[in-house]
Amino acid sequence: MLTSSQVKQKALELGFHKVGIADAKKDYQDGAQVNLEKWLSLGYHANLAWMENEHRRNIRQYMPDVASVIVLAINYYTEHQHCQDPNFGKISRYGWGADYHKIIRNKLKQFSLWLEAQDQNIKTRFCVDTSPLQEKAWAQRAGLGWIAKNSNLITREYGSWVFLSEVLINISLTGDLPVNNHCGTCTRCIDSCPTSAIVEPYVIDSSKCIAYHTIENREDQLPSTISAKLEQWVAGCDICQDVCPWNQRFAKVTDIDGFNPYPENLSPRLSDLATISDEQWQKQTQGSALRRIKATMIRRNARANLKS
Repeated sequence: MLTSSQVKQKALELGFHKVGIADAKKDYQDGAQVNLEKWLSLGYHANLAWMENEHRRNIRQYMPDVASVIVLAINYYTEHQHCQDPNFGKISRYGWGADYHKIIRNKLKQFSLWLEAQDQNIKTRFCVDTSPLQEKAWAQRAGLGWIAKNSNLITREYGSWVFLSEVLINISLTGDLPVNNHCGTCTRCIDSCPTSAIVEPYVIDSSKCIAYHTIENREDQLPSTISAKLEQWVAGCDICQDVCPWNQRFAKVTDIDGFNPYPENLSPRLSDLATISDEQWQKQTQGSALRRIKATMIRRNARANLKS
């Protein structure tokens, strides 16, 4: 009989930094579903249509026989810092190195194969952030951390510099206790957002978010309310994480080499990005999560910074 302790031990052996388990059949009554519906109804997901996927509302639509959710976290923090020289662009830490999807999927595949090898009746399905799950809600339920006022998951050990992933499994495992919120009265993330995208604690309006516009907005021009306040960001935004006391006190350097920055991603010159060719950008982002940003978008983002 597979036990929770065996599952956790194997996950850590494979290089995951945190692992917790949630009961997929339990009614947690934590408001996650209500909050999602409200957020969608207010249009705060902007053009992120995939956030409306029905599977996100009910995990059993994604895997009908799921009994437990194994939630995993990998620390991606490195000691490098963003350049403050206004001539250089800023790229969110998640995009500095190799594509985290590939690194995590490789570990998830190994983990799932091991789980299924323990019993012929075991079935699994693994997920990264491209899957339609409320992963931060499941991470909190599994005891990994709590959802902060900037909507990121904060862990005690690594702050919010973690990538989340999940393995859904059709057997019942002993679950962990959900983590209480430890943000207290702190509002640094809210106060520091230059575009006021955190419209209230725990609620992000994507249409005001720098990360959304630099990564997901496909329009030729950024809204003036965004372009005037980019503060050098050309791919994502880490402001609400950089100012978080939990990150400032507890961030640890990752032991995964793939997350170390590619030199060209750490401090790119804005003037170079503003004129970069499609071919150059494709070459520069090979094997990187930044591939999601098209060359036309990175040129747009850089030019907007130069004009502000």
